[in-house]
Amino acid sequence: MKLNKTLSFILLFLVFSISLNAQSQIKNEGSSEQIKVSFSEKINSVFEPVVKKMGEILFWDPFSAFGIYDPVVYDKNGQVIIDANGKPVEKHIPIIVFWLIMGAIFFTLRMKFVNIRAFKHSVELVQGKYDNPDDTGEISHFQALATALSGTVGLGNIASVAIAITIGGPGATFWMIVAGLFGMSAKFVEVTLGVKYREIFKNGEVAGGPMYYLSKGLKARNLGVLGAVLAFIYSILLIGASIGGGNMFQANQSFLQFEMMFPALHGQGAWFGLGMAILVGIVVIGGIKSIAKVTERLVPFMAALYIIVAVLIISINFKELPHMFVLIFNGAFSPEAIKGGIVGVLVVGFKRAAFSNEAGIGSASIAHSAVKTEEPISEGIVALLEPLIDTVIICTLTALVIVITGYHDPVNAAGLDGAQLTSNAFGSVFSWFPYLLAVAIMLFAFSTMISWSYYGLKGFDFLLKEPIKKLTGKSNLSKYIFFSIFLLFTIVGAASSMGSVIDFSDMMILSMGFPNIIGLLIMTPEVAKDLKSYLQKVKSGEIKKYR
Repeated sequence: MKLNKTLSFILLFLVFSISLNAQSQIKNEGSSEQIKVSFSEKINSVFEPVVKKMGEILFWDPFSAFGIYDPVVYDKNGQVIIDANGKPVEKHIPIIVFWLIMGAIFFTLRMKFVNIRAFKHSVELVQGKYDNPDDTGEISHFQALATALSGTVGLGNIASVAIAITIGGPGATFWMIVAGLFGMSAKFVEVTLGVKYREIFKNGEVAGGPMYYLSKGLKARNLGVLGAVLAFIYSILLIGASIGGGNMFQANQSFLQFEMMFPALHGQGAWFGLGMAILVGIVVIGGIKSIAKVTERLVPFMAALYIIVAVLIISINFKELPHMFVLIFNGAFSPEAIKGGIVGVLVVGFKRAAFSNEAGIGSASIAHSAVKTEEPISEGIVALLEPLIDTVIICTLTALVIVITGYHDPVNAAGLDGAQLTSNAFGSVFSWFPYLLAVAIMLFAFSTMISWSYYGLKGFDFLLKEPIKKLTGKSNLSKYIFFSIFLLFTIVGAASSMGSVIDFSDMMILSMGFPNIIGLLIMTPEVAKDLKSYLQKVKSGEIKKYR
């Protein structure tokens, strides 16, 4: 029965997509090139004005607005730096990026560097040494980590790193590492609360994340109205982030890589997106258990493959390492850094790191909430590993390959965007690697999409599951409605231009930090108290190992 429902859903979606594409073909007189251009123009004509208006609010720079600093960038001779379009280069500190930076630093200090002192224990938890099979939940510590990592380890590690270096130069690498280290503490706090305030339904399914700890946790502090408002705002942003960064960006970058490798695919973005949508749909209809089974095998394999090749390239160019680290360090602190000096390159590094590891935006706590445990702190400690693996290790390796192969140089990087730049950097050492990377990108994108579909569904259900159930009498209808929307935007993402997709994705994902961190700051004392109690229980043996 379940399989029939899944196949029926996929079939209906396939028919709908084909009919949509057929209508486009008729309107554009059968030309595939005209279809692509027309489709992209229609998408961009809707997205760009909306994204621009959103950006004016969400990426507002209060420091420049109030005259705290001059946004115009000058060279060492005091001359205004002009970009390729003849306009002055400016630096900006978007308020959302500043908010994420301050939040990560605060949580690290407030939790007394839990990212360092609980590291050993986090490894033991992932190894299953404290797994109790009788605990409530749906998935193990390792599966929860793999599922959450599948939502972060992806094209952010390939495309976003390249974007950061293109804009901020090699120095952005340094600040990405710093952001990853501080982000470990932010991830700990949000995941702990996600598990603590999760809801477990009669059928065994689990729901958790910022929507729940914002509403329930703040209500317990007589801040119910604030909690409800923050949870509502967060859910809206979560759905947008799921469709944008967790879906459209992945499909877009995957297609661009394949299009570069196989020119015959030019103009076939919609069909490429349709194929990805079908594959993703088959997995996500099965729920978190199905997602976890895929991610616990897929994530370690693709991450290991990517790391091995990156390390191999760095090893081949071992003699260049000292010069490379000088470039990175000087770029991080040099007033002549590419876009805005120290302030500009720091913001770029933190912004791309936040997009990649999602620390402070709360999304990972949704996946971690399904873990089998009676100790919320334990899963928060497991989550410490995410920014470390995602940003400090994988993003850094990507950046090192780009710098060591010379693709940080604007001359070599000319005309290359995101994943294509990373592909060319790897391909400069191994000519065959871009083909392998195309497959890796597909796997990265696929794993990210299936995890973010789950995140988006939880936000959609939080807002609309009960209203839809009362209106139609069908409890699962909300799931099919959301997945239909999600999979449709997979096609949109693959067929549209990169610029508007990235801007929309950035705003949705980073803006989730606004309501999330407000709640985290209010509930931080509670987490600090629980952490102290938990570590004492581990030390005394009250919390015991099972193997």
